[in-house]
Amino acid sequence: MKHIANLLFEAKILKNIPRSGYHFLGSGHESVAEHSFMISMIAFVMTQLEPDVDARRLISMCLVHDLPESRTGDLNYVQKKYVLADEKKAVRDLIKNIPFGETIRDLIEEFNEGKTKESRLARDADQLSFILELKTLSDTGRQGPDDWLPIVMARLVTDTGKRIARSIIETRWDEWWRTHYVEG
Repeated sequence: MKHIANLLFEAKILKNIPRSGYHFLGSGHESVAEHSFMISMIAFVMTQLEPDVDARRLISMCLVHDLPESRTGDLNYVQKKYVLADEKKAVRDLIKNIPFGETIRDLIEEFNEGKTKESRLARDADQLSFILELKTLSDTGRQGPDDWLPIVMARLVTDTGKRIARSIIETRWDEWWRTHYVEG
């Protein structure tokens, strides 16, 4: 059980690791753990819209897809041009002595390959999380996100991902609470 406790502490460190792309965007912030939660939530929604997918696999894939960043950090698109993170080594070391380590490795590999329906949905969930952040920043008056939204939207590959993205773009970030707001 000591190895399980270490895995959980390692996952917990993701709360302290910032997503680095926001530095280049000029606004916004998010930890890797916040991102992992959001894409897992998006994956849950996707399983309700696509009942034929393996819900457990999709949600699990989203939950663990960035776990190696506990060892490599979060590299943005500029950094990836110059720095090569050895994710496979990070995963090997991360899952060593974990009884279900192969499951974690398989989910991360499936996500990275993007060949299965679940992995394509998971990769879209990854982009949808960023679209939600960009839309929120745009709606709150930040400059820069509007330039990135079309780029990120173009990365979507599934019909479900594209439908969700259109809905996000057509909805103000604060509409959900403004429609239920009541003066005290």
